[in-house]
Amino acid sequence: MGNEVCYNLVMKLEGNIKKAKELLSESDALFITAGAGMGVDSGLPDFRGVEGFWKAYPKARELNLRFEEMANPQWFESDPKLAWAFYGHRLQLYRDTVPHEGFRRLIALSNTKKYGSFVFTSNVDGQFQKAGFSEERVMECHGSIHHLQCLDDCREIIWSSDSTTVEIGEGFKAEDPLPTCPDCSGMARPNILMFGDWGWNHSRTDAQRERLKAWIAKLADAGAKLAIIEMGAGTAVPTVRNTSEKVAKEFNTPLIRINPRESFGADIELPMGALEALESLIP
Repeated sequence: MGNEVCYNLVMKLEGNIKKAKELLSESDALFITAGAGMGVDSGLPDFRGVEGFWKAYPKARELNLRFEEMANPQWFESDPKLAWAFYGHRLQLYRDTVPHEGFRRLIALSNTKKYGSFVFTSNVDGQFQKAGFSEERVMECHGSIHHLQCLDDCREIIWSSDSTTVEIGEGFKAEDPLPTCPDCSGMARPNILMFGDWGWNHSRTDAQRERLKAWIAKLADAGAKLAIIEMGAGTAVPTVRNTSEKVAKEFNTPLIRINPRESFGADIELPMGALEALESLIP
């Protein structure tokens, strides 16, 4: 890449950072949207591509399973010890992970806004709540690993996984006793929307969606100035990107998109990691 091209890219990035800072500073509210890339700076594994997933889970490589094949509810019936080894490991990983500095900066900025902020995320790791965001201001569109449900959804209830611990033995198999439903004593599963999943109880996420809709309606009625900042949301599962774009169009506001590889398609493109970008945008 020539020096002139590099210079132009640097100048464009600096210009976009300046625009984003102004937008964030002048807003009355923040809509924070995030995908898996948000957690990478906290040390969480990047499942981008099959090699990334297999690096984190060698057993999946051994079984020649991709992430979308492993993250499937059928394993809770055909091989529940494998299923709970996978999700039990992730549950403990997310419990042990400390949210990076970028989360704190977002909270600090949110606290200066008249209408605060609302988070929309496809992540199931609970990192926003752990960092200090209010449970009432987070929508997890794919559910949360910190909540469980009955595999058969026998009474359509969801409960906390706080008291659940899964021991993993040799061969990447969860040890008995596996998590069970408190009502029917059948197999329990995480309250997460998996691939090929027709049994997910979405009532908790539906309630979050209603709170988000009410918040957005309040902003619209007040004529509030909304800033939208999206981080680490890729195109493979575009739910977060689509939501960011939809709300940006509704409020006629520029979209700030932070993504080191896929920042394209936004008004303000920042090809950076989440932490690096947030350190540049929020003092």
